[in-house]
Amino acid sequence: MIERGEALFNYQIPNYYKTMNHSSGWYVLYVKPRWEKKVYESLRNVGLEVFLPLARTISQWSDRKRLVLKPLFPSYVFVFANSLHDFHKSLSVVGVCSFVTFGRDYAKVSDDEIHQIKALTESTEVTALKISDDLPKTGEMKQITNGCLKGMICEVVETKGVQKIIVKVKSLKKSVVATLSADDIIEVT
Repeated sequence: MIERGEALFNYQIPNYYKTMNHSSGWYVLYVKPRWEKKVYESLRNVGLEVFLPLARTISQWSDRKRLVLKPLFPSYVFVFANSLHDFHKSLSVVGVCSFVTFGRDYAKVSDDEIHQIKALTESTEVTALKISDDLPKTGEMKQITNGCLKGMICEVVETKGVQKIIVKVKSLKKSVVATLSADDIIEVT
């Protein structure tokens, strides 16, 4: 019987994965719904470098409100893979479904994007985080001038007088929406 969070090391890598293009870097794993934290811990236990961005949100029940940490990208965990062996170890963890692919290429996230996502989730200056599946198509391109996101290029959407900075994470084909002050953005140079 396999215990929850325990890794299976007898997993064979399918030939399909062996022929796909891969190199050292951050890759995106698709995991079972609501298994992100369990998979994160299991991957750490097998010695892999893993990143699970968590957003602070307030959950409300009938009798109370509570601050909880929820995955910023539901069903996704980032893993740094150096070799085919790391790919094998990643796929052998209970709860992992597959690597995210686009055609025959793995979804690879740059180090800069990982650092920006880390800065975004660890910042106290960002007041709200939301995920959008649609990449924005219209709006002005701006550069953030203050805080942990300084230097980041983003697209601005104005809603009810509040400016929301949409930070594109192109590798995932998703967008992160963060609320910042209008004073913290300038025209892209």
